[in-house]
Amino acid sequence: MSKRSEGGGFPESPSGADGTTVPLGGELLLISGEYSFLLVGKAGSRFPLCIVTPDDEYCLAVDPDDLIVVSMPEGGPVGQARMMLELVRQYHIPLVVLPKDHPGSRRLSMVVSVAPEILLACDLRRGTHPEQHLLCSSAELSGISLTGVPGGVTVRHLPPGVAIKHVISENYPADKQQ
Repeated sequence: MSKRSEGGGFPESPSGADGTTVPLGGELLLISGEYSFLLVGKAGSRFPLCIVTPDDEYCLAVDPDDLIVVSMPEGGPVGQARMMLELVRQYHIPLVVLPKDHPGSRRLSMVVSVAPEILLACDLRRGTHPEQHLLCSSAELSGISLTGVPGGVTVRHLPPGVAIKHVISENYPADKQQ
């Protein structure tokens, strides 16, 4: 991991309303504060993604430039977030939404959203929002807006001290046995 990509470095200061577009292909972006992080990847292909709620199930059409974002509000292993992102991107696992009063929501160490644009907020109860444009985050990353664009991701409202780094996405063959 490095702060520099082939095209240069990335801002560590706030991005304005217009934002900063960061190149993104098959690799991932790590957006990290002091205590928490987001792992961002492109869907890369068109596929249906099922959302399972307490009362219903519905499927979204995911497009190649849509974003898959894993939020770890208390931090943790980036490898764990990478596995979750790849479970959605490569294997299209359904996303489960818990009822708003479910006691298990406070134990979720990471949450995922898939959408063309994703807004981060710290006042959401983890795992309880079927709206894929909203994602729970820590207070230090709250307010960030991420938009998938051809060839990259536009980041708006990046707080001071938050860093963006490219992370090489490890390719695991689908038939690899451990």
